Amino acid sequence: MLIKITAKRQATFPARVLETLGVKPGDRIELQEGPDGFVLRARRIDRSRLAPLRGKLRRGKGTFDLETFRNTPHERALRD
Repeated sequence: MLIKITAKRQATFPARVLETLGVKPGDRIELQEGPDGFVLRARRIDRSRLAPLRGKLRRGKGTFDLETFRNTPHERALRD
């Protein structure tokens, strides 16, 4: 299967591939390099890992925008 790369280095994957990976809008795809090339893996937020934050964020003291957090670069140790 060939995938074309645009001038902006963007790739469009066939719907069948994304469905097989279980990728939905907002999800990310991780490329892992291995000895035989690259492997695609779907990356989703495990919302159960956010449970320890419950009760620590005070209401009325600003909001927490999960999408903004996901799109902001962070140290790798904080993301995994």
